[in-house]
This record gives sequence, C-alpha cells and structure tokens, in this order.
Amino acid sequence: MRVEGWAKSDVGRKRNHNEDAFYMEPSLGLYMVCDGMGGHAAGEVASAKAVEVVKAEVARNKTLLEDLKAKDTPTTREKVIGLVEKSVQKACAEIHDMSQKESGKAGMGTTLVMVVMVGDHAVMGHVGDSRLYMQRGDKLHQMSEDHSYVTEMIKRGKMTKEEARRSPYNNVITRAVGIQPSVQVDTLFFDVLPGDTYLLCSDGLHGYTEDNDELGKLLGARDAEALPGQLVDLANNRGGKDNITAIIIRALAEGGEQPQEAARAEEVNLKLETLKKIPLFRHLTYQELVKVLNITYLQVYDAGTPVVKEGQEGEELFIILSGRVVVSKGGQEIVELHPGVHFGEMALVDQSPRSATVTARENTRVLVIGRKQFYALIRKEPVLAVKLLWSFVQVLSHRLRETNEQLQGAKSELEQAQAVPFLEVDME
Repeated sequence: MRVEGWAKSDVGRKRNHNEDAFYMEPSLGLYMVCDGMGGHAAGEVASAKAVEVVKAEVARNKTLLEDLKAKDTPTTREKVIGLVEKSVQKACAEIHDMSQKESGKAGMGTTLVMVVMVGDHAVMGHVGDSRLYMQRGDKLHQMSEDHSYVTEMIKRGKMTKEEARRSPYNNVITRAVGIQPSVQVDTLFFDVLPGDTYLLCSDGLHGYTEDNDELGKLLGARDAEALPGQLVDLANNRGGKDNITAIIIRALAEGGEQPQEAARAEEVNLKLETLKKIPLFRHLTYQELVKVLNITYLQVYDAGTPVVKEGQEGEELFIILSGRVVVSKGGQEIVELHPGVHFGEMALVDQSPRSATVTARENTRVLVIGRKQFYALIRKEPVLAVKLLWSFVQVLSHRLRETNEQLQGAKSELEQAQAVPFLEVDME
C-alpha cells in the first residue's frame, strides 16, 4: 500500500493575509494543517512555528516510526502516540515562550491537526477546530472533535447543531497551541485501508461543508489530485470569509488490491461493525469505537476449548467475531451464543468468580477487552466513560427485568401445580 497527498491553501475573499500553514512530507508520513490566530500577523507566526517544531521533532525520532512499521505492538504504538503528543506540546511551549518575549505576539496561538502515516496505521494529533475526516467506502467519518464553545454546548444538551451554526460564538475555540505553556492533545491510533481518503482542513473550509453527504461525495471522487483546488473553490464560492486550507491523502493498493490487503480490510471492518452492534457500545461515535477497538486483542479457540470456567476468576469481556460457543452451568447446557454476541462483561466492573462455563462449540474467534485496559480508557475519555457506564446500567436493567419475569413465570407455574388436587384412587 502506498499513500499520496495533495494540498492547497488560499487567503479567501475577506482576509488580506493567510494565517494558515500546512506541511506534507511523504518520507515521514507527516501531514499537518495549522490555523493561526493573533493580531499584527502573529497568527501566521504561530502556525508557521507549530509546523516547524512538529516536523523537526518527528524527523528527529524517525526510528520510532520505523519500529512501528517493522512490528506493531502495544509498546511501538504507544511510543508513536507519545511522539505525536510530545511534538505538539513542544510546539505549544515554544509558541507560548515567543508570545511572552516578543512585542505584539501576546496571546498568539494556532489550531493544529496532524496525521502520521506509518505503514498500515496512522496516528492523529489534534488541538482546536481544524478537522480530520476519513472517507471509507461510501461513509464519511469525522475523526477529530472540535474543541469549541458550541461543541461543548451541544455535548451538554444546551444547544442543537442548528443553533450552533447560527451562534455568534461558533468560532470560539476552547483549546489552542501556544495560548498556555501546555495543552491537552487529542490523539487517535487507527487502521489505514486501501481506498481510504483523508481530508485535513481548517475551519475556513469545513464551515462551508457541514453537509456530510456532499463532502462524502466529493472525497469519493476518482481524481484525488484535483480535490484540494475544488474544495478551496467551493469555500470561496460560498463566501470565503476565512483562510482556506485542505490536504487530501489517499491510500492506494500497490498494483491493485492484493488478497492479503483485502482480507485485512474485511477483518478491520468486521471488528468495527461487530462492536457497533454490541449494546454496550451502541451510543459511541465512530471515533469512540476506534478507541475501544484499540484496547482489544484477538483470541482464537479450537472446538471444545473452554473460554472461561465456572468459579474461576476473570477480568475480560469477550465478543464473538466468528464461530459459536455454548454456555453451561453445573454441567447443564444453558444457551448457545453466535457471532455478534458478548459475554463476561461483569468481569470489567467486579471481581466475582465466573458464574458459568463457556466452551467453543467450533473454531471460534473472539475480541477480548481486559479490565486494566478498559479502566485506562475510561479514565482518559470521560465522555466515552459516561456513555459506557450508562450502557452498562441499561444492559443490567434489561437482564434484571428478564430475570424477574422468569421468576414470576416460575412462581405462577408452581402455584398452579400446588392448586391441582390429588386424585383419590379407589383400590377396592
């Protein structure tokens, strides 16, 4: 698989200078868009400085990228994610330092969205309201979440999306690189599949492309090289009230799609679709599902192999991708479970022994989530944590109602049985 990129930046129709900055370096797999802010051209200083610092830091640690490309492990992933965060933090500190020392630069800062492509994977770094989109197949996904006032109001239920579009505060951001000595950086590790198209852009573009169907159709065009110019023209034709920057990245299969790449794409899509159907994860966005997927690992069980044993301690949730398992208690078979079903979720929240034995009825593949990784995720992602815990409550409430109904039914049957009089048999 190879990755190609194209970019265009434009001052727009209302501004007299361009405070956006962008960078593409295929040898590093680094693509970045920054949208500066600050008076007396300080915004363009901040965005240019962010690009300069980040690209230098990534280049200086290129061996970490090579390590991940050579071997994908939790350790190599974490090191590249850490590199992305460290590079943005370094840029933040240096921009803030400049703003304190140089006259006319006080308060300058910049948004930043970056992607580092590493083999079959990528890592996003994001601060502010510049965005990363992914077009996969016929679906468009926003991979970044705006750090803005209106986004916070929508999340709290105090503003609708339509009200946010009309709000006079829709350009107020809550995070930026350089305003403070450090900043919270959103990172996301995700798979890259042949045919994927990615868009990194400043708000001068996405402010005019809120219709995801329209943007998805544009990004799905065959001629990716022409897309940055077309997107800039679209924003200008709709007002061009801000600077406009767009980077297009497309992942292409080498020499046509190979069987191995096709199998990998099918596996990635299967995992995400299966997670999406699980009641525990039904309220999650695509970006949040990717974060959950990142803490899973695949386990394969041969037919007849126990997955969990009654009475043993456990700390994993299991999700069936393919195959079948049978649940038994006290040696008595209770139910058979099929792909798309999960079991063992209570082990994520308590330390009680397993209540039943689960055995593979045929060769079975399951996704596994461990308690330690689950807790690490919800500590880091409070919004995701609320959604997951709310889903836990709903699932447990549903099961409690089912149990009550079954007990009520058993009680009624018992009462009816006790009410039947014994027949007296005349033995004479």
